[in-house]
Amino acid sequence: MENVVTNLKLEYPDSKCSLRYESSFQLLTATILSAQCTDERVNKVTKGLFANYPTPQDFVMLPIETIKKEIYSTGFYNNKAKSIKAMAESVVNEYGGSLPNTLDEMVKLPGVGRKTANVVLGNIQGIPSIVVDTHVTRITNLLKFVKTKNAVKIETELSKIINKNDWTLFAHLLIDHGRAVCIANRPKCNKCVISNLCPSKLGET
Repeated sequence: MENVVTNLKLEYPDSKCSLRYESSFQLLTATILSAQCTDERVNKVTKGLFANYPTPQDFVMLPIETIKKEIYSTGFYNNKAKSIKAMAESVVNEYGGSLPNTLDEMVKLPGVGRKTANVVLGNIQGIPSIVVDTHVTRITNLLKFVKTKNAVKIETELSKIINKNDWTLFAHLLIDHGRAVCIANRPKCNKCVISNLCPSKLGET
């Protein structure tokens, strides 16, 4: 695992969260919007959204139909609008306008699961967190670090073999690698900096 992380760090030295935000609330909102949507599209939507409505208090006051209209192009806008509206109300009414800083409390917020919570905890609150998305699930299985598609089990297994200081960065590295090289169904193994460490590349099943 250490060699995998080292090689990916060298290949993607600027790897980081690609969502744009200026606060924990904004990152949480952007992460909710990113479900089944590209980060590029989310950033286009949130540029104007956060300029006009930067705080949870703003979203509490905002009619849900307005939220739906603002986020329409991210897809699944009805459910996303309900989640964001309810999340903002919970943050304001139950946490005084500031997001909680523990995983247990974060996942109590409407529309917030472990993955979404870990994105915020790791990237803006400085709490080492392992985000398990489709890229992480696919690539860690290819590398045989895990043998499951269950996100919680993957998070648990990875926490045992990754240096805690690299937990947050690890997902960014795999996301970058999954987008650029280890593409689902058409991987560019000949361009992969960790192909010599990958059992799947070597033909093992």
